[in-house]
Amino acid sequence: MGWLVGVVAVVALLGFYLTFTAKRVDRLHARAASAGRALDAQLVRRAATSAVLAEEHGEPDLYAAARGALDARVEDREAAENDLTRLLRKQELDSSEASDVAVIAASRRVALARQVHTDFVRDALAVRSRPLVRALRMTRRHGAPAYFDIDDPTLPSVTQVTSRATRD
Repeated sequence: MGWLVGVVAVVALLGFYLTFTAKRVDRLHARAASAGRALDAQLVRRAATSAVLAEEHGEPDLYAAARGALDARVEDREAAENDLTRLLRKQELDSSEASDVAVIAASRRVALARQVHTDFVRDALAVRSRPLVRALRMTRRHGAPAYFDIDDPTLPSVTQVTSRATRD
């Protein structure tokens, strides 16, 4: 009778562990997908504010890059975002102008969203690589999440500082 209780306890613990692991796999994939959507939203926001900045400053190359980032296909998105980042870094951004501040803020939000997305993708890929998860095919309902590899989109702000000679 004691061995029966032991077997039932082991089966119950194994069932609990497998249920916990399956839920963790589902939860990590859902978080990675959600972080991917949040990153996409921030990238669209940055491209839109960059287009406004380009129109205000009369920068046709920046406008073309912003439109390219907005209209890019999924497979070309990383390259389009890298082109936009490269052109934004060439701009002299003034922290006293609203459109410049909006682009700087949007770039910082993109950097944060990319970091969160990368963390969740890394965690989801790590749990996918566990032998028990692979053996029981717990990831069959989920596609493998992918990293979104772009340059660091954080932009420095340039504040116009008046010299002491002009103030005196």
